[in-house]
Amino acid sequence: MGGHGHGPPEIKIPSHTIYKWENVPELVKLQKDLGKLGLKDPWARNHVWRFHPGYGTQLQRTLGCLFYGWKLGIPAFLITIAAEKAFGIKYAGHHEHH
Repeated sequence: MGGHGHGPPEIKIPSHTIYKWENVPELVKLQKDLGKLGLKDPWARNHVWRFHPGYGTQLQRTLGCLFYGWKLGIPAFLITIAAEKAFGIKYAGHHEHH
């Protein structure tokens, strides 16, 4: 698999050292608020990448999550409707023959 120089493309994985939660105001506020309650989130560092400038704003990430798959889903839906109309497929139920 992938012989003759046709393997998968190289994936550039960024260094983990560029992601520091101390540089993200939202996570600093979270740690302060938790500290007031006597708590700490040791896993906050795992979410720092989400706030990196290359990943967009909170609104962009939220919209991206909500509308993920629509580019493929809407055409597939329309093709399904067109095929059902073309072939006369009806899903009215089994109560019509009574």
